Amino acid sequence: MAQGLRKYVEAIPGRPLPYGILGGCADVRDVDDVHELLGVEWLALGCCPVRDWVDPCLNDESPGEESPGAPAQKEFCRPSVEHAEPINVYAGAECSTMGWTYEEARQHAEATLALGEQQAVEAAFWRDRLATEGQVVTPAGPVNIAAGLAALEGCLAEQYGGVGTIHVPAGAAALLGCCNLVREDPATGTLRTLAGNCVVIGAGYSAMNTGPGNLLADPGTAWLYATGPLVIRRGPAETIPDRNASVNTRTNDRRVLVERTYVVATTCVTCAAEVELCP
Repeated sequence: MAQGLRKYVEAIPGRPLPYGILGGCADVRDVDDVHELLGVEWLALGCCPVRDWVDPCLNDESPGEESPGAPAQKEFCRPSVEHAEPINVYAGAECSTMGWTYEEARQHAEATLALGEQQAVEAAFWRDRLATEGQVVTPAGPVNIAAGLAALEGCLAEQYGGVGTIHVPAGAAALLGCCNLVREDPATGTLRTLAGNCVVIGAGYSAMNTGPGNLLADPGTAWLYATGPLVIRRGPAETIPDRNASVNTRTNDRRVLVERTYVVATTCVTCAAEVELCP
């Protein structure tokens, strides 16, 4: 059939991966305070250890009245200040003014952003936080995914102790099922490890797949990360420009841009493990 006889139909709809960074693992907060969207900082909570105390006076092995050296003292921890920077994502639509109206171009750009913004946020968070601050827990090289996950959860438990987040590239996600490493929590619709940590499977993570220092993973391997919990602040989607300013009168082309700002925050620790992409 000739191309000119084809019937024009609506675009094929899509939806983001269900276990991505904007899924149930993160506390996603819609905010309109521009100050929050410029970046945030806070006093870290949960990074200071809680220790047990044994009174030396009640210990059978405690010395007599003339105890040598300084008396035992309780330790104090000064909370650190943490911060998160904004991530700006956008989608742009360009067309001839003879082909699309302003409303059609705007709707296309908005739909593109809605489908792809999760992937863009994941890629930026991976590049600017995970692969920048990750401490390697597999120094001898890549291990199988079960051993890598175990090392990450051990690092998370030792340095945080609460429920954290495991970050997995989509290209390695199928391997999590080989050893029943994760299961779906029917109450929340999230993926959980046996230890209870939440698992984010990211398309943007898979596109990056870099280790600490943002070095590309070796062929046949992937990097996984563990962090504390996630709090994500999300601004409103803004369409730029308005109807009249969208047209370039020199080329008769129309451009419409839709932008949104995210601030992705996590806490305390970022652990990194290199795993083999084979069962």
